[in-house]
Amino acid sequence: MLIAHLSDPHLRPRGELYQGLVDSNAMFSAAVAHLNALDPAPDVVLLSGDLVDHGRAEEYAFAREALAAIRPPLLAIPGNHDERAAFRAAFADHAHLPPSGPLHFAVDDLGPVRIIGLDVTVPGHHHGEMDEAACDWLETTLAQAPGRPTLVMMHQPPFDSGIGYIDAYNCRGGDRLAAILARHRQVERLVCGHIHRFMQLRFGGTLLVTAPSTTTAIALRLAAGARPASYVEPPALLLHDWREGTGLITHHVPIGTFPGPYPFY
Repeated sequence: MLIAHLSDPHLRPRGELYQGLVDSNAMFSAAVAHLNALDPAPDVVLLSGDLVDHGRAEEYAFAREALAAIRPPLLAIPGNHDERAAFRAAFADHAHLPPSGPLHFAVDDLGPVRIIGLDVTVPGHHHGEMDEAACDWLETTLAQAPGRPTLVMMHQPPFDSGIGYIDAYNCRGGDRLAAILARHRQVERLVCGHIHRFMQLRFGGTLLVTAPSTTTAIALRLAAGARPASYVEPPALLLHDWREGTGLITHHVPIGTFPGPYPFY
């Protein structure tokens, strides 16, 4: 089972630039074209939040147009730049999304890997929160299929990356989340967005990976008190490949056209 993973496209109304500088819409279209050219094709595409930049209806209208080019089924959760009600309205045809409250979901019918979406956004704020209700929902949902390999997707990562100016907006309550995951060993991967970089670490007895953005990258500045910055680095997506007997392999896939192919020796 192939699971493609995009994140943080920050789509804008047609003709508007992200931060007034970067054509995030064109960069996302390039990411979709790259994704659609993958062979074999993914079985499902994940989008781990910040679909749009300001949560406005006109942004979601363009987003649905851009997303229509994605051929496999799409599973998306909101990020801190999304607006929950507008996101829900934009995806009203996605029957797996609940009609009210946080946009949690569990999807079982796309392949051997069960996919859980966990909405930890806090309306009006940029940080996430693993509150009691989210903990109860996740505990109950994981207990329903203890023998099924599972991937959990959320937006804000529940750890400190060392980049202080983005860590201020991570998901709070990470210790509670780690305890839940440690009790449910079927979770093969916890995947996040928000941080606009690829990172990986052990968390709660499983592996946590963050997806790069299809637009700008948060600068990797690990010095204490470093000034916030971003770069237009080569964008990328992740490809999670489930193989029986091996488990889940995660690939970092740069987006674009590169020299090659050359003979392999």
